[in-house]
Amino acid sequence: MRRFTIGFLFFHIALVFSQETKLPYPMIEVDSLYREDQFYFAFTYNTLANVPTGIRTNKFSAGFKAGVLRDMPLNKERNVSIATGLGLSYSNYFQKLFIFRENGEAIYSTNTIGTSYSKNKFEQVFIDVPIEFRWRTSVPETHKFWRIYTGLQLSYLAYSKSSYVDEIAEISVSNNKDFNKFQAGVYLVVGYNTWNFYSYYGLVPIFSSAARVNDERITMNALHFGMMFYIL
Repeated sequence: MRRFTIGFLFFHIALVFSQETKLPYPMIEVDSLYREDQFYFAFTYNTLANVPTGIRTNKFSAGFKAGVLRDMPLNKERNVSIATGLGLSYSNYFQKLFIFRENGEAIYSTNTIGTSYSKNKFEQVFIDVPIEFRWRTSVPETHKFWRIYTGLQLSYLAYSKSSYVDEIAEISVSNNKDFNKFQAGVYLVVGYNTWNFYSYYGLVPIFSSAARVNDERITMNALHFGMMFYIL
């Protein structure tokens, strides 16, 4: 009887351990070596700093940028990293600097041709290489976290165009050689999850030293504010 009881208990214990444990929810595999590789895009309000006398921005000047970043964590927790990538940006500036072309050279003025104008702006398209330092509160289980990203953006001017329209004339100047081809600027991104505040200041003047208006060098720098969004 004792042998039968021991055998019976042994059989049931083996049966219990041999059964597969089924959880009420699927297991989620945690990636402890995750990266925050991201596509990014931003919408910005554009203005100008260090403008010459008699020149100011008017209307709403907008910008857009998009690209991809490669994340390279620096610590075990992977909440500190550096990132670099490649992007494309577009900016326009409505302002009171009038750009014309005479004998193949760009001419700059604060005076209009007609009595009033309906459009006066210049626009630029850049190829961007951002290099940034990243701090975040991210963990492998979620993509919702606080972030502070700051860095340097190197840019190459791929296309530019100035447009002027009034009741007398309609003037367009493309690929003005007085625009600095190479730009560099510092930027800051601060936010949580989807919503991130973005700011950028151009370290290099928009125009080269050859550009002058009223015998004053045009030393304007780009200044952008907007919202940055990331997609993993």
